[in-house]
Amino acid sequence: MSLVGTVLKFLSIPLLVPLAVAIYYGQDVPVFLATILVTLAIGLAMERLDSEPDIGSREGFLMVAATWLFVSFVGAIPYLLAAHGVPGLIASSAPTSSLGQPVNALFESMSGVTTTGATVMGNISFDTHSRAVMIWRQLTQWLGGMGIVVLALAILPKLSVGGAQLMEAEAPGVSVEKLTPRIAQTARVLWVLYFGLTVLEIGLLYGLFRVGLAPNMDLYNAVAHGLTTMPTGGFSPEADSIAAFSGAVQWLIIPFMLAAGTNFALFGRAVSSDPWALVRDTEIRIYVGIVGVITAILAGLLFAGTAPVLDLGGATQGNAENAIRQALFQTLAMVTTTGYATSDFAQWDTAGQYLLLFAMFIGGSGGSTGGGIKVIRWVVILKSARRELFTTVHPDAIRPIRLGGIVIDESAVRGIYAFTLIYFLLFGVATILLVIGGHQSGSLSVLEAMSASASTIGNVGPGFGSLGPFGSYLPFPDGSKLLMIFLMWVGRLEIIPVMVLLTRSYWQS
Repeated sequence: MSLVGTVLKFLSIPLLVPLAVAIYYGQDVPVFLATILVTLAIGLAMERLDSEPDIGSREGFLMVAATWLFVSFVGAIPYLLAAHGVPGLIASSAPTSSLGQPVNALFESMSGVTTTGATVMGNISFDTHSRAVMIWRQLTQWLGGMGIVVLALAILPKLSVGGAQLMEAEAPGVSVEKLTPRIAQTARVLWVLYFGLTVLEIGLLYGLFRVGLAPNMDLYNAVAHGLTTMPTGGFSPEADSIAAFSGAVQWLIIPFMLAAGTNFALFGRAVSSDPWALVRDTEIRIYVGIVGVITAILAGLLFAGTAPVLDLGGATQGNAENAIRQALFQTLAMVTTTGYATSDFAQWDTAGQYLLLFAMFIGGSGGSTGGGIKVIRWVVILKSARRELFTTVHPDAIRPIRLGGIVIDESAVRGIYAFTLIYFLLFGVATILLVIGGHQSGSLSVLEAMSASASTIGNVGPGFGSLGPFGSYLPFPDGSKLLMIFLMWVGRLEIIPVMVLLTRSYWQS
C-alpha cells in the first residue's frame, strides 16, 4: 500500500490543472484546494502503512488493481464537494448535480479514469457544473489513457525495480514491448508520444476555430476534446458530443481516434529507428481492414436510408459525404472504444445498431489506449482455430502460430483463450444481472442490457436505447451502477490482474 500512497501523493500535481481553471473562471477554487489537501494527506498516510516491498508479479497485480481503485475514489472527491460543499468552508456550486450521490460520483470517476465515457452526469451543462469540474472530468480520462502506473514508472525512480511487472499488469494489450533497455525509459517514451499527439490535436482543433471552420471549438473545447480523444475516453463538455461541432472537426478527430487505437510502441519504433514499422505490422493492417469493412457496410446502410440519421448528424440518405463521415466516425468510436458520437445511433435501425454492437467487442490494437478484447487476440484466436482444423486432418503435423514472422508461445495462446472466455462470461452474467436489476424508467430491453454490459467491460461508454450517445446511465439503480463500476475497473485492467486477486491461490503462500 505504500507504493499506492506514493502514486496518490503525486496525483495532487495534475489536480493543479483544474485548480488553475477554477481560479481563471472564479468557480470552485475551494473545491480543488480541498481535494489537493485531501489527496496529499491520504497519499502520505498510505506511504507510512508498510515498508516498500520487492515487486514481483503477485505484488504487481495487487499494486496496479489497488492504485486504480484508490485513484477512482479520490477522483470522485471534487464531484461530491462541488455538489454538497463543506459547511462553513465550501459553498455548494451545483446543488442540483446528480454527482452529489456517492455512487454516482464514483461511477463518473471510475468511468473517467478507465476511459469508459459512460456518464451519470444527467445535465451536461456549465449551468450545473463548473468548467473546472468539467476539465477534471476530461483530465481523469487523459491520465487513465496511457496508464496511471505507467506515468508513475516514468517519473518515480522507486518504481523502476519491478517496473516490468507493473507495466505488464496495467498496460492494455497482450504484452509490453520494451522500446529501450530500461522499463522506466520506455514508460517515458510512451508518455512523450501520448503527450505530443494530444498537444497536436489540441492545436489543430483550435486552428479550425481560428480560421472559422469550427465556430464553437474555442480553446477550452479544444483542450477538453484533445484530453479525451487520445485516451479513447469520449467525455465531452458538450451534451451533444461531437455532433455539436462542424464536419471539419469530425474529420479532424477521425485520424486521432485511429492513432489512439494503434500500438504506441509502433509509433516509438517508427520515430526512433524503423519508419515503416506501422506499414509492416500485421495487427495494424488487420485493424485498419476491419475498420474499413465495417465502415463500408455501415456507410451503405446510411446512404441507402436503411439506418437513417434523423438527428443532429443530418440526413445521410443520398448524401455520400455525410454517410461516409458518420459511418467512419462511429465505427472508429466503437472499435477504439472512444465513445464519441456525431449522431444518435440509438435511432438507427436494428442492422446498424447490431453492427456497432459487434464493433464494441473488437477493440483497438494491443498497446493502444483502446479497450475491448483487442485485434491481436482475435488474430491469434482465428489462427489457432485454423491450426486446429489443419491438425485434425494432419494429426502428426507441428504448426506453430506465427504473427509477423514471430512464433507465438503456446502459454500466450492459452492466456488469450482464458482472457476471452472470462471476458464473455462476465459480459453474459452482467447482462443477466442488469436485466434483473431493471431501470427506473421501466424494464430494460435485452439490447440495452447487452450494450450496457459490453460498454462498461469494454470501456466504450454509450450503449443503445436509453443508453445511447445522448442518453445517460443515471436511471440505473445503485446496485447496477456498482456492478458496472466493477466491470469498468476489471475491463480497463484486462481482467486478469483483478480476477487473480479473487482466487484462493493468490493469497496462499
